[in-house]
Amino acid sequence: MKHLVSAIFLCTVAFSIAEVPDVKTKFEEAKIVADIIETAPTDLIEVKYDNTSVILGNELTPTATKFIPHIDYKHDGGVLYTLSMTDPDAPIKGYNREWQHWLVGNIPENKVSKGEVLTEYFGPAPPKNANAHRYVFLLYKQNQGAITFDERRLSNRDKNRSRFSIKKFAKKYNLEGPIAGNFMKVKYDDYVPTALRQLGL
Repeated sequence: MKHLVSAIFLCTVAFSIAEVPDVKTKFEEAKIVADIIETAPTDLIEVKYDNTSVILGNELTPTATKFIPHIDYKHDGGVLYTLSMTDPDAPIKGYNREWQHWLVGNIPENKVSKGEVLTEYFGPAPPKNANAHRYVFLLYKQNQGAITFDERRLSNRDKNRSRFSIKKFAKKYNLEGPIAGNFMKVKYDDYVPTALRQLGL
């Protein structure tokens, strides 16, 4: 009986290890590393839109991702974090090519709703007839505690979100990471024109 229990335990552990996604490899394969960050995160940010989870590059729709997702991640007690969501495939050439969709700082532990919103959430709205865009979630640790951010606050009706660089932002505020991440791919659907009207586009 003891051997049977041990075998079941070992199988369960092996299965669990197999189920853990290799975040670093997925980020490198998707060319997010080098495109917008220098080092891939190793932990996963859990991102869920209603009952649909973001799983390292799976494809979702603008309709399904128009509202703020539920976020969870491994965290340390008493530590503050910064969370970002950017689109590195915005049709902008050259440097600082990301379009910022969401930016929250001074998050106590994993309580994103208690953080300081720097850029209000705006869901994916990729152009018609374009390839799927990557939408990247990144988590950083604020080792120095609370930060006084001097960024202009952007509402979900503010279209001035281009020319962003999460790498430069993290360096400016001496953030550690990214320590965790996730990403999805999204293509145009019929909700996009409605979303863009909200921005006056």
